[in-house]
Amino acid sequence: MTSVQVDKQHDGSEAADSADGEGYHRALGARQIQMIAIGGAIGTGLFLGAGKGISKAGPSLILAYAIAGLVIFFIMRALGELLMYRPVSGSFSEYAREFIGPFAGFVTGWTYWLFWVVTGITEVTAASEYMQYWTKNTDGILNQPQWVFALIFTVVLFLANLISVKLFGELEFWFSMVKVTAIIGMILICAGILTIGFSDAGDTASMTLLWSEGGFFPKGIGSTLMTLQMVMFAFLAVELVGVTAGESKDPKTVLPKAINTVPWRIAVFYVGALIMILSVVPWTHFQPGVSPFVAAFEKMGLGVGAAIVNFVVLTAALSSCNSGMYSTGRMLRDLALNGQGPKFFTKLTKNGLPLVGTSFSAGLMMVGVWINYQWPGDAFNYVVSFATISGMWAWIMILICQARFRLKADRGELPQSSFKAPGGIWCSLFALAFIGMVIVLMGIDKDARISLYCAPLWGLVLAVAYLVLKSRNPQGAAFVKRS
Repeated sequence: MTSVQVDKQHDGSEAADSADGEGYHRALGARQIQMIAIGGAIGTGLFLGAGKGISKAGPSLILAYAIAGLVIFFIMRALGELLMYRPVSGSFSEYAREFIGPFAGFVTGWTYWLFWVVTGITEVTAASEYMQYWTKNTDGILNQPQWVFALIFTVVLFLANLISVKLFGELEFWFSMVKVTAIIGMILICAGILTIGFSDAGDTASMTLLWSEGGFFPKGIGSTLMTLQMVMFAFLAVELVGVTAGESKDPKTVLPKAINTVPWRIAVFYVGALIMILSVVPWTHFQPGVSPFVAAFEKMGLGVGAAIVNFVVLTAALSSCNSGMYSTGRMLRDLALNGQGPKFFTKLTKNGLPLVGTSFSAGLMMVGVWINYQWPGDAFNYVVSFATISGMWAWIMILICQARFRLKADRGELPQSSFKAPGGIWCSLFALAFIGMVIVLMGIDKDARISLYCAPLWGLVLAVAYLVLKSRNPQGAAFVKRS
């Protein structure tokens, strides 16, 4: 949707049809949107990153996930309020453009695009590391370096995204189904161990393990706070529902239902799963870089279960990369439609797919193959921090835009949304303060600090690009602030 179109569309009926004007096909149904929303909350941050968090903070990581999960719910409800006001593909940059200004929309669109490129590299790296579980002790065709698997996964997911948005929805549906089934299965197995006492962990499993191994905060509250960066990374991508708005069949019905599932998703998949795992296996048995789910099955003496869970975490990583392939092409097209990117990104195939944008993004994801070739052991840690800071930028924009929209709506300048965020602007302000605290903590953490150094450089690149594009078309709708 161009900025000119934005000026014309403020009522619900017009907004609901906006995707047709954008050229996309509304091919995502309720079943797929719900699973995309669920799958967005379950990824490498939980399956792999939680291992590092447990080793740093012990059982108190559960509290970190619970508090951060509440903040995520505030963010999603703020997004929901905006989506019901005007559901459009590429929604974050559209809202930033409307409620803050053209430069904010430009920065948000390009930063969110970069987030998914970096996240795609992160997830392909994680998937390649998971493959080592099966290949490290084998000979033959499967015994390949980590970078080979990174290359294979990137190419396969790219090709899948070139077929149709419906295929993307189906892939994400089944990826998410595997993740959900695995976590529920893990919870049930742990519950069985706690109540019946089977497996090698049966004799020692107890809820008291949550506080008996050095206390609930074994390394202090400060260590728990320092895990918030990894915790927030685990929740990145829940906002992907907003990107699918332009291609969902019934956004005004489907999107609120998907957003309202956020609390129970976090309660079950993060808080519930970690409570059960840490009640069966002491937190001291987990290590950074090893999935706590795989490690838990191995400690229980359930080797087959560990192999199954490793397959699940592999699909989780591929699911997130699949989402990245989907969103990057649409973000680039949205920027190009608004004159804030090269015009060739606007082209769609007859199936309604942004071929050029998706191809360009996939090409940059190939950098991940090189990173896996150069630093196979450290590749994941090198990119996760920058993914976190770039992803949180979208959240910041969502919260600011919701607050400004609500103020305008309350003054009667805009129609009220049919899906208001609870607490008005106050919950958004609380969430903004929490994100600010996480950014400060990232500055304290020497491993995460490099991402804060990169952020100003990225901002400088965007500022120069914006000025160049604006000089070519100073009166363009994309560069004129709306009144």
